[in-house]
Order: sequence, then C-alpha cells, then structure tokens
Amino acid sequence: MKNIVVLVSGGGTNLQALIDAQESGSIQGGRITCVISSKPGVYALERAKNHDIKTRVIARKEFADSVEYSKAILEALNEEKADLVVYAGFMTILDELVVKAYPNKMMNVHPALIPSFCGKGYYGLRVHEEALKKGVKLTGATVHFVTEVCDGGPIILQKAVEVQSGDTPEVLQKRVMEQAEWKILPQAVSLFCEDRLTVKDDIVYIS
Repeated sequence: MKNIVVLVSGGGTNLQALIDAQESGSIQGGRITCVISSKPGVYALERAKNHDIKTRVIARKEFADSVEYSKAILEALNEEKADLVVYAGFMTILDELVVKAYPNKMMNVHPALIPSFCGKGYYGLRVHEEALKKGVKLTGATVHFVTEVCDGGPIILQKAVEVQSGDTPEVLQKRVMEQAEWKILPQAVSLFCEDRLTVKDDIVYIS
C-alpha cells in the first residue's frame, strides 16, 4: 500500500475528490496518509480531519525563501515516507531539490489542456480568463508529473471540457473542476499506486 501525501493551500476541493475516490474504492494500491498545508486555518485541513487523515502545517511565511521552505517540505515528505506527492491546489513553487528527490513521484492537476494556458502565472481564474479571451471551443484539465519546469512535466491524463456561449471564468472554472479535474486526478493517482505508469523520454505510458 503506497503512502500518498497531499499538498494543499486552500479550500481543498481536489483533496475532497481524492478522499471521495479513496472511500469509494476507486483508488487502488494507495491511501492518503498525510495532508500538508502551506497556510494555517484553510478548509482543506478540516476536510482531512473530518476523514481522520493526519495533517501538518508548514507555513510558507515562516521561511526566508523558497529553498529553506523546500527543505522543510522535503524533510516532512521523508518523515511521512511518501511514495506519491500530490499537489491539490498547492500554491507555492518548491525548489528543484524536492523534485529531484521525488522524480516522477509528484503530480499536479492543471485546469487547461497543456501546453495551452500553462506555465508561470497561469493558475486559478487566470487560466480560464485567458481561454475565454482566446475563444477556444475546448478546454479541460491535465494531470502531469511535476518537474523543475512549471507545468512542464510528463503528461499523465487529460480530459476535454466544452466551452459554452456566455461562460464567465467562474462558470468555466467550476465546469472544468466537476467534469475533468475531479475525475482524472483520482484516476491518475490510482494508476500510479497500481504501478501502471512508466515514463520514457518524457512520455507517460499506461499499462
């Protein structure tokens, strides 16, 4: 049984999707053993506590820079014996020392079809604002492995979502979460825990 550690910074809707999938038996071969937040008092911590999942707060503001913060996160991941690290609305960029310690063992869900609308500065509502500005007819979500390149890691799963006439960024954000993010993130986590993902030349193969 693999240990899944989830990193959060806010409300934890993606964390809830993972918890729901775990409780319904959709995640095979792994379980969420710890939730680590970059901020105290966020609702994601309550979600974890409501399901008897261990929580830790490692507040970003208590560290001088991203390297010091990353060292603290890495130490915590090692203490928790993490097999898989999942970013679920984790809004802090970690130094590459963490990624190097967990190569192809950290995954993130991004609310667009990478390589569109991704990279530095593309998070939250801005992703959906830019998609609507561009007039795309399809958007969606991507689960990818985390590398030192922001949103640049090997793509695990993608799911398309239709853009509808009259969409606002908020409406589109909600549809992408409900129809894509909350479905493919637990699926990707389960595939990892079942040892069904192989990375070769930056391409993910699913067995």
